[in-house]
Amino acid sequence: MRQLFLSLFVIAVFSISAQKMLTVSDAVLKQRSTLAPAKLQQINWIPASNNFFYVDSKDKVTNLFISDAKTGNAQTAQTILELNQILKSNAVDTIKDFPLLKFTSLNTFTFQLKDKLYTYDLTSKKLSSSPTTKLPDTAENDDKARNGNIAYTIENDLFVNIEGKDEAVSKNGTYDVVYGKSVHREEFGIYKGTFWSPTGNLLAFYRMDQTNITSYPIMEIGNRPATARMIKYPMAGDSSHYVTVGVYNTKTKSTVYLKTGTPKDQYLTNVAWSPDEKSIYIAVLNRDQNHMKFNRYNATTGEFEKTLFEEKEEKYVQPTHTMEFVPNKPNQFVWFSERDGFDHLYLYDTEGKLIKQLTKGNWVVTSLNGFDTKGENLFFTSTIESAVTRHLCKVNLKSGKVEQITSGTGTHTALVSGDGAYIIDHMQNIDVPREQSIYSCKDKKKIKVIKNAENPLKDYVLGKLSIFTINAPDGTPLFVRQFLPINFDSTKKYPVVVYLYNGPNVQLINNTWNGGGDLWFQYMAEQGYVVFSLDGRGSANRGKAFEQATFRNLGVAETNDQLVGVNYLKSKSWIDQNNMVIYGWSFGGFMTTNMMVKHPDIFKVAIAGGPVIDWKYYEIMYTERYMDTPKNNPEGFKNSDLTQFAQNLKGRLLMIHGTEDPVVVWQHSLLFTKACVDKSRLLDYYVYPGHEHNVMGKDRANLFEKITDYIFTHIKK
Repeated sequence: MRQLFLSLFVIAVFSISAQKMLTVSDAVLKQRSTLAPAKLQQINWIPASNNFFYVDSKDKVTNLFISDAKTGNAQTAQTILELNQILKSNAVDTIKDFPLLKFTSLNTFTFQLKDKLYTYDLTSKKLSSSPTTKLPDTAENDDKARNGNIAYTIENDLFVNIEGKDEAVSKNGTYDVVYGKSVHREEFGIYKGTFWSPTGNLLAFYRMDQTNITSYPIMEIGNRPATARMIKYPMAGDSSHYVTVGVYNTKTKSTVYLKTGTPKDQYLTNVAWSPDEKSIYIAVLNRDQNHMKFNRYNATTGEFEKTLFEEKEEKYVQPTHTMEFVPNKPNQFVWFSERDGFDHLYLYDTEGKLIKQLTKGNWVVTSLNGFDTKGENLFFTSTIESAVTRHLCKVNLKSGKVEQITSGTGTHTALVSGDGAYIIDHMQNIDVPREQSIYSCKDKKKIKVIKNAENPLKDYVLGKLSIFTINAPDGTPLFVRQFLPINFDSTKKYPVVVYLYNGPNVQLINNTWNGGGDLWFQYMAEQGYVVFSLDGRGSANRGKAFEQATFRNLGVAETNDQLVGVNYLKSKSWIDQNNMVIYGWSFGGFMTTNMMVKHPDIFKVAIAGGPVIDWKYYEIMYTERYMDTPKNNPEGFKNSDLTQFAQNLKGRLLMIHGTEDPVVVWQHSLLFTKACVDKSRLLDYYVYPGHEHNVMGKDRANLFEKITDYIFTHIKK
């Protein structure tokens, strides 16, 4: 018996030692490359067919495959070796892997190499080429229309390339006046500044006048002596920029501006063209962000034509989705709205008449996935099963019937075929790294799994991951993600790292591979730490009441919910209450610092990265939506100014900031540092020269080495 016990012990020890352990560098730098689940590359539908293509390896050779959705069976269409032979015979340099492919028909695809666009016919094996449009080296923000016209910016002016010729749309762009770039600090779903009409002959664009905005210095230390790079940064309560929308006609070379009226500091978002190019639609939001007018303008004259509908809220309206016109019905469109308490879809006509509410329930629509060919059904992704999962659904525009297409609990991301008959589904959950499948939309059944990714961490020893809910005092369920240490023993006590964000428009907890978390969390579990995260009130995809509970008092309701998580942890006999860590970045940095100065006896160690310290130093669009202005809400701003509570700091707090941060400017953490000095409190401080709001690239490994070392130095195990 003794020999048997020893033999089993040796086997167990060998088994554990044979498994790999993550390093900080591997966890940070490889989590999206070699330690990410494998997938079929470039998978997409081929136009006007129910066939799809993808790139994958077979017998160590990269191949292009074409598959029929009805069966899911794939055939090799081209190997990289064969394509290289074709390239070589045409005096073109060979390639190591398939470039980005775009199918134009069932047997023809295009790809770009250097300055040429190649067209390849799979049947005839013929290769042809044409030169691509060469933009100036200084061109940025390029935006290509369907007909090949390209809009782009150089410094602060807007240009277009029409049939290979460059034209200036604006000539007076300056530091103060900017053309063709994103506006309103990229809030309201804005991420670009140009909008081509359906044919590509007309271009709508933003013009932003920042004359009244105070300049803000970003210190660049690489120069001798250091220099200040000035940016426009509108702080809460101060003057805002003025935005207008211009329309450039590529045929007449003329520009008209839409008459969007006053006040000048209103927000213009969700810019959309009508199918006939006669009208432009804009969601016009007042600066208080509680009253939105959905307006139509004449694209030729710029005249205001009609307000289709308005939305008013006691707290705020947040329009972030453009209208979607119904195929074959140019007088109907679908609109996102949170008016009934959850983000849902509404069918309107272009005179502003509400035809019907298409979706309804205590769940939200997160994105649209397109219509079928006839425009009878609209596909969308939603939280219909749970706030931490995603499923593809469809709604019939006539009957309003909603059907869930994907099955299997987890997060589904789908590509719908052109006719809406099939989908390519990417599914993952905490147990499944990635599964790529074909579904029939008609009978909502999975036809075939075409790729089931192997666990990229199968050779590593990992902590146990779980997602569950705990209830707030009022009964509201709060979603939690928890990693338990490897070889977890409930009779022992473990230190804990609480990682949080808990800010607007962000959801940390998702039923995805690794729970939506970083592999650094698993690294900490390997090192004997519990890692815990909770999405409290204020975070995304739980409905209006949940998300707007923090209005005018950032840091209050969120902190109360985080304390629910703390109390849960303290209720567990296996948590070492004397060795608790809290860590967050950006809004999470604000929350971390807030916890350390308002509840100073809970956490022994904290790391706050890029933290907002005083909301009156943060930008207008975000701050005023959630906090109003310092003038109108002095009490709310006072209570969230963390410099006023610096004297309460007890534990070890490491504050980190990028010196060129244009989002949460460096001034925030410097002000808190000064407050700590003034009030004789010790603060640990670390900067990343040259980095902006987060530390990216190879330096990110250094960041996490610093964070990890700080925790290990001050936490006793």
